[in-house]
Parts: sequence; C-alpha cells; structure tokens
Amino acid sequence: TRDPNNDKFVGDDQLWEKATSTLAKVANDSGLELVPDPGGAAFYGPKISVQARDAIGRTWQMSTIQLDFNLPDRFEIEYTASDGLKKRPVMIHRALFGSIERFFAVLTEHYAGHFPPWLAPVQVMGIPVADEFAPYLSSVIGKLKSHGVRAEIDLGDDRMQKKIRNHTKDKIPFQLIAGAEDQQSNSVSFRYRSGEQVNGVAVDEAVALILEAIESKKQV
Repeated sequence: TRDPNNDKFVGDDQLWEKATSTLAKVANDSGLELVPDPGGAAFYGPKISVQARDAIGRTWQMSTIQLDFNLPDRFEIEYTASDGLKKRPVMIHRALFGSIERFFAVLTEHYAGHFPPWLAPVQVMGIPVADEFAPYLSSVIGKLKSHGVRAEIDLGDDRMQKKIRNHTKDKIPFQLIAGAEDQQSNSVSFRYRSGEQVNGVAVDEAVALILEAIESKKQV
C-alpha cells in the first residue's frame, strides 16, 4: 500500500483508495491471505506481491500484480466504450513469475528436485534390459509421446542396473523397464522414483497410470 507520508507516490487519495480496495477484494475473493506492507507500493499504484520463504528463512518476491489508475491518466490514454463514449482504462501491471530464474530456484528447492510428474523435465525414462529389447521399448515410449508425455529411452552402454541408479538419482518420476517376458506379454516393469517396482504391467495400463498422475498433478 501507499505510505501517505512519502511524497514519491503520485495520484490523489480517492484513486489510491479505490485501487487498494479493489485489489484487496480480488485477493480476498481468491482466498489469499493479505499482509499489509505500508510503503511497499509502486509510485503509481498498489500491488499484490506474492512472497516465498526459502529453507533458511529468507523471503523472495515472486509474482506481482499492480493496479494502476494513475499512468493512464497521466498519458491521457482512452478507449471507445460500447456506448460510443471515450473512457479512461485501468492499467494492470502483471509479472506472473517475477524473475524466472528466482521462481525456478525456489521451486527446485521446495521440491528438492523431486518434481511432481506434471512438472518434471523428463517424466518417463525407458530402460531396455538388453539392446535387443530397445525397439519394443521404443514403441512403448512412442505411445507416451503421442499423448504429450516427456518420455525418453536410455540406449547408452551402461548396464541396466547402473541406468536405473542413474535415473533414480536424476529423480525422474517413472522408469519403464522391458525384457524378454515383457516383450512377449506386451508389458513393462513399472518403477517409481521411490524404488517401488511392479513387474508385468500391461502397456496400456502403464500409459494410463502415467497420464493419470500427470493430469491429476499429484506427487508420486
């Protein structure tokens, strides 16, 4: 809000009161908890500033939304309304992420890298037991990609167990492992980030489980 004793703020009291009360109503209607910050407004209008606290107690500014009645007036900005009359708009300054780098730093710390599937850069990693099963597993990964899933297959030279360890360290939500029995039964071994593994899961069921986890935005 504005500090009435500070002359950096432009505009009259009536405009500030209207802008401040409008923002407060929007915040309350959205279920946000407002903490007054006298003097924290921009010089041209009040703002909602979303603050996040990190692991050592520091607060960081994230999203901001500012309501500005002053600049449209100072620049004489007008629009023609549906009744044909010239009217003055209200300007909204919006930074949904604030600093992108800061936003993702706080997000990464919050999840300690264990992003829920919908946020994970790689959502599914395919690991063939041997090279001969790579084409089969590639077709499974292709089904996931056709649904927009960020899925990859590890065709590197490491042994299967090392690949599993590496991608577990990478905190990838799901690993699909396929060998001879899986290829014959059109199934996969379904491995969670936690290390829990279910063998012999039908491919269609595995795809459905992954899509449900992503669409529901739940943590796994």
